Amino acid sequence: MATHPFMKAPFLLPLATLLLLPAASAERVEFADCYADWSEKEITLGNDLVERRWTIRNGLLTAVSMVDKATGTEWLRQPGRQAAPHPGGDPVDENRTLKFTSRTGQRHPVEAESLIIDLEAKGEQETYGYTFQIFPRSSGVTMRFNTSDASAETEETNDDVTPDGLEQPKPEKPKRGKAIQALEELMLSPLHLRYTQVELKDQTDHNDELVFEREWLPLQDNFEVPCNVFYVEDPLTGSGLIFLKIAPLPHARPLPSPWDIKVFGAGRRIIFSGPGYPWTVLTYSGRRPGRIAAMQDYQRCLRGYVPTRDGMFLSNTWGDRSRDSRISAEFLMKEVEAGARLGVDVVQVDDGWQKGQTGNSAFGKGAWGNFRSADPRFWEPHPERFPDGLKPLVEAAKEKGMKFGLWFGPDAENDMENWKKDAEVLLQAFEKQGVEYVKIDAVEMKSPAAEANLAKFYDTVLRETEGRVVFDADATAGLRPGYFGTVNVGPVFLENRYTDWQRYWPHHTLRNLWTLASHVDPVRLRMEFLNTSRNTDKYKADPLAPANYSPDTLFAQVMFSSPLGWFEVSNLPESYFESVPPLAAAWKKEREAIFSGHIVPIGRAPDGYVWTGFSSTARDRKSARLVVFRELNDEESWSTEVPLFDAPEATVSVLGGRGSANYGDGRLTVTIPKKLDYLFLYLETE
Repeated sequence: MATHPFMKAPFLLPLATLLLLPAASAERVEFADCYADWSEKEITLGNDLVERRWTIRNGLLTAVSMVDKATGTEWLRQPGRQAAPHPGGDPVDENRTLKFTSRTGQRHPVEAESLIIDLEAKGEQETYGYTFQIFPRSSGVTMRFNTSDASAETEETNDDVTPDGLEQPKPEKPKRGKAIQALEELMLSPLHLRYTQVELKDQTDHNDELVFEREWLPLQDNFEVPCNVFYVEDPLTGSGLIFLKIAPLPHARPLPSPWDIKVFGAGRRIIFSGPGYPWTVLTYSGRRPGRIAAMQDYQRCLRGYVPTRDGMFLSNTWGDRSRDSRISAEFLMKEVEAGARLGVDVVQVDDGWQKGQTGNSAFGKGAWGNFRSADPRFWEPHPERFPDGLKPLVEAAKEKGMKFGLWFGPDAENDMENWKKDAEVLLQAFEKQGVEYVKIDAVEMKSPAAEANLAKFYDTVLRETEGRVVFDADATAGLRPGYFGTVNVGPVFLENRYTDWQRYWPHHTLRNLWTLASHVDPVRLRMEFLNTSRNTDKYKADPLAPANYSPDTLFAQVMFSSPLGWFEVSNLPESYFESVPPLAAAWKKEREAIFSGHIVPIGRAPDGYVWTGFSSTARDRKSARLVVFRELNDEESWSTEVPLFDAPEATVSVLGGRGSANYGDGRLTVTIPKKLDYLFLYLETE
């Protein structure tokens, strides 16, 4: 019998309580503001923001209520037309014994504490498993579902090819009235609804535009789309629902599904599908800013923001294209010295620190993916380049208030079967050398087994280091977890951009951060700025050439993300050491407030010619930090509302940049005299 995995990684930490209850008991458990009530006929979960309720029949759930407590909105007008989650087809009609398990506490070393309810519906022929998880201060219930049934069917679609162009057989069309495979099936209350599919792209070596949004206002239309993120909003009230699948992007999933969302417009019926991964439905109000805030709150539950660990300014040696040709202990000591001058938090060495030679080496082609079969000692420090190992470098960085990081590629052979050995390499680097930051590259997640082994690799390192190791998960190529496949491991290393091939344009990097920030918490994005004194001849007289931006403006463009100095710090011109450190110092004083607040893109999507930027409004809505950019336009002044900051009057302080600003009558007005420049601001209610 086939089983759909509903949780790829095991629970890693013991939870605070464990409560086993018989099926017939009507019980209630509470944790912080979270609660759950259940009986053999019904289960309810909620907190101060949301409440969801399902009826239970023969072990199958039917959604009957979803209340946004912030607005008092009941989102469901009637029970679903079918049970959901549902394996599809005709399940055996049998009575199933229900067993509920309650757990509270921290499920994972980087995750917030939560309330978790496990429900097993055990039958003679089929057994269903459900896990419900609800966090304080987050407006959704995360769910996972598995079934022992091997005969699950899906409804016919018009797609007869996979995203990579390979033909696939069409599933058998179910008989009329037969239930389809579903994770959620909701009959929505509001009469007028806007549906938005968010298509995200990774593999940024091949893609530059990374976010595409497609909207419907359907009265009759029926449609189905693949995606990880889907929004439903009532245009009259600005409240809505967020559907989020916690999985790789559709093209990269080892457990694929032909679609994730199916909408029946006339019936205001929505189905969320695709087994194998957790999902959540979040409520929100306040239109776009409220939706962004709800998404960020939830992502920070899966990986809590730790000011001493996250959002660090990291440098990496690869961006100047020397590859491994300059890597040595002597060179890295220079990087440490220069990094301290620039204001770097983490000095990271890329490919070349290890004994083994990779396919990207400047000294000739080596291994890629098959590292261990190429050399069993591949991941030892290079004996000639680092005769004393890495610890002297880690200690030198520590003396200057910085940390040290490495590049690493998990072994891809046989579905990443060497994950334990790979985890041990990094645990040894952490325990014996003090390495806490690791860039992960070369991943090819081509099978469910590889996906599961990659998760075990990450989770083992995080568990053994109590969440102190931070992974930068490369999303530039290959089949990789991407934005939502491994939310808990660290930031997504988004782009390889180089001036050598005229591929780095500051306004494009800013655009990608701006467009992604509406869906991915910006602290989860590692965004680069480069040494623009290199390759200036390749850009000639282009007005948007990287060299036309001051170094501190380049840093300002990425400082509401996890900044990446994509260069050899010791190779920077003096202008970087003159302009970046004052801004970096000001940013570090505000960094915890920025990443603890709700970060909303403001202005228009960057294209080189607009006013744009970001605001981070504190949770108490009494203060905000902003960075505002004037691109190549002729308007010296610009005015905007500050999202989530509704005070009519406020004081404004300039923290960095060149220009002035004032706030009155609920609007911020900024003046930046020079094109391609910025202002870093602090607002506080009077």
